[in-house]
Amino acid sequence: MVTKHADKAQATSAGVLYIVATPIGNLDDLSTRAVKTLATVDLIAAEDTRHSGRLLQHLGLHKPMMALHDHNERDQHSRILAELGAGRSVALISDAGTPLISDPGFILVREARVQGFQVSPIPGACALVAALSASGLPTDRFQFIGFLPAKGSGRRSVLESLQAETSTLVLYESPHRITDTIADVITVMGAGRELVLGRELTKAFETFYNGTAEQVLAELQQDPHGSRGEFVVMIHGAAPEPDSEQTTLDTDRLLTILLTELPVKTAAKMVAEITGRKKNELYQRALHLKSGG
Repeated sequence: MVTKHADKAQATSAGVLYIVATPIGNLDDLSTRAVKTLATVDLIAAEDTRHSGRLLQHLGLHKPMMALHDHNERDQHSRILAELGAGRSVALISDAGTPLISDPGFILVREARVQGFQVSPIPGACALVAALSASGLPTDRFQFIGFLPAKGSGRRSVLESLQAETSTLVLYESPHRITDTIADVITVMGAGRELVLGRELTKAFETFYNGTAEQVLAELQQDPHGSRGEFVVMIHGAAPEPDSEQTTLDTDRLLTILLTELPVKTAAKMVAEITGRKKNELYQRALHLKSGG
């Protein structure tokens, strides 16, 4: 199903659901386009109307609002779809950042698309992207985990399933669980795994902690403000496992080339030094290749 693109100059198209990113801390990060959209829609669906009400008050806007959060989305999304069906425009916002990124909205957006309504993103702040951009960790491939389970056993189980993942891992964590989560990272992935934490991003006390998991935990525990604010946790991916088949092929090629000029024992010794594999194992492999195997 194809829906037409939103008019970038106007936010008044009938029956459009706008997904509007709001600041994660610094109010100056709210885009001009986001302000125009919030000013022109007929209804704003917010994760917390009291919290978002303060943002609208700051902008001098007075708009009808309704709550849309994890506990009522299945019931409330039909009301929003009815508004869209009646030709009215709706903006979906979360408490901070881009909606649907560990925030409610999936059910609404999916059903809106199924029913053929136009869904238009108004991009802006996103904690995971902001943190990654300043982390110094590889960003060509990353996996967003959201929030880990609250219980330690569930948290460790998820971390164990990700232990061998080679892409950078990104997750969100609350202040009262942050030290337990880093301790679990140490238990599952090792004290030496590289880690970067972003705390209170874009706010007055924005802080980054980086180093090994052990170092970051110690620094966090020593910081009197270390248990305050929201955290983005970024974990360096695991070292890739060597391709055993390719390693065998490369080793055989090295042995074959050297065996044309050197005795079996010498060739095996040299390849052992190059590859780090056991000399006796390579000696037997060289004998096999020498005999035409």
